[in-house]
Amino acid sequence: MIRSPIDFRWRAALGLASVVVLVAIYAGLSARQHQLNPKDTTMPGWSQLADGWGKMTTPHHRSGDVWLTEDAIATGKRLGAGMAAGIAGAMVLGFLMGCWAPAESFLVPPLTILGKLNPIAMLAVFFVIFGLEMKMYVAMIAFGILPPMAMTIYLAIKNDVPEELIHKSYTLGASHLEIVLFVIFRQILPKIFEGVRLQTGPALVYLIAAEMVVGDVGFGYRIRLESRLLHMNVVYPYIMLLAMFGYSVDLGLRRLQTFICPWYEHQPEGASMWESLRAMFRGEVASSE
Repeated sequence: MIRSPIDFRWRAALGLASVVVLVAIYAGLSARQHQLNPKDTTMPGWSQLADGWGKMTTPHHRSGDVWLTEDAIATGKRLGAGMAAGIAGAMVLGFLMGCWAPAESFLVPPLTILGKLNPIAMLAVFFVIFGLEMKMYVAMIAFGILPPMAMTIYLAIKNDVPEELIHKSYTLGASHLEIVLFVIFRQILPKIFEGVRLQTGPALVYLIAAEMVVGDVGFGYRIRLESRLLHMNVVYPYIMLLAMFGYSVDLGLRRLQTFICPWYEHQPEGASMWESLRAMFRGEVASSE
């Protein structure tokens, strides 16, 4: 039957099998490449990858810096600051557009246009305006994720928050701010988590592209530098670490969404929405009386 669930053990076994298949395919391609050219570095073997990992994690003989630690700190700071700025701006604009018609009319057209601009194609613009320091990376990431995430929040408010829920809230004595914080925000909070999950990948792409062009430290800089020297035993581990980081962030956001919004996936239909609404405003209404 289509979409019929399977046992958890089967799911875990199939997921593990898919990873094993990918590793086996790479091992086969690497072995074949080294049969043709034993000195090949484009498809490093396991021993070469181990040497590359040692190079990444061993302090440099001159500076004493560990590449992996230095690059991870630089990339993490830039990504975190850019994501925070983009999410904060998207939430402000998304709520303005979703809650007030004048803001919707004023902001939707420019955000729709800005959402079609590719931040990577605008690298030169960011260099000229913000220079080559931290501000440039933050501005680029924020510019890239703000329009689509703001539109996601706006559409969630428009489509997922019923009008009768807002009218009922006013009937129960809620103020404008209380409706925004305790009704609208609660209803769309899971969609905000989903929006952040969807924008993490593009944000990493924008950051790595910028680091590849002008960075002097970071994952993008290291990948560009080592790929020019054909040190793929360093490049591949860096790429895998990026993939693992993205997967970890996605998994963490999903777990956080489930923890903070347990009602999202298991919310019963019918009167539960009204019951939760009454529970939220019972104290406020009682005090107003």
